[in-house]
Amino acid sequence: MTDDRLKLFRIVAWALVVLALAGIAALLVLSPRVSGGSSVITSDHGSPGLGGPFTLVGDDGKPFASTALAGKPYAIYFGFTRCGDVCPITLGRLVKLRKQAAGDDQLNIVFVTIDPAHDGPAEVGQYDKAFNAPIIGLTGSQAQIDRVKKQYGIFAQPSMHPMPGKEMEHSATVLLFDRNGKMAGTIATDEGDAPALDKIKRLVG
Repeated sequence: MTDDRLKLFRIVAWALVVLALAGIAALLVLSPRVSGGSSVITSDHGSPGLGGPFTLVGDDGKPFASTALAGKPYAIYFGFTRCGDVCPITLGRLVKLRKQAAGDDQLNIVFVTIDPAHDGPAEVGQYDKAFNAPIIGLTGSQAQIDRVKKQYGIFAQPSMHPMPGKEMEHSATVLLFDRNGKMAGTIATDEGDAPALDKIKRLVG
């Protein structure tokens, strides 16, 4: 190879390297942040405008209207029954905090599936029973779920690189609502038990 061709080859090679690095940097900037390698987005959705009336399907297969939640505070969490870690950990933690704060009859825990194609009433009902505590499990058509996700500011989509238990990427924040249906706060996945417990105590107080 002549000197001129060698120089040209080196210039082209370096140009390709620069373009590749630029592409990687762009992907890092634009791609969604995923918490701890698990397919869960953990940003806090604390907007007071979230929530509103909805009708979904209960684990008994019957319509469930949000009016049934009126008069009692509730914590609502969006996940899916095949979730390998974050969803069961979050719901189990909520059950524990509710018992420490006041008792099962003082706060409703609501679980809404983000994966209605796999989570029908039977699957949601079986999942709820695994926690040995009262949990209101809800599903519905894809259109119903999409509408409620929008109302509550929830991000959810199939994972680009699915693995068992991580087929979905989704918001992991628990949303807290008072007995009048107004948003009262959030509990993040990385929030300590002490501040989370304090929030629930204030909510049911």
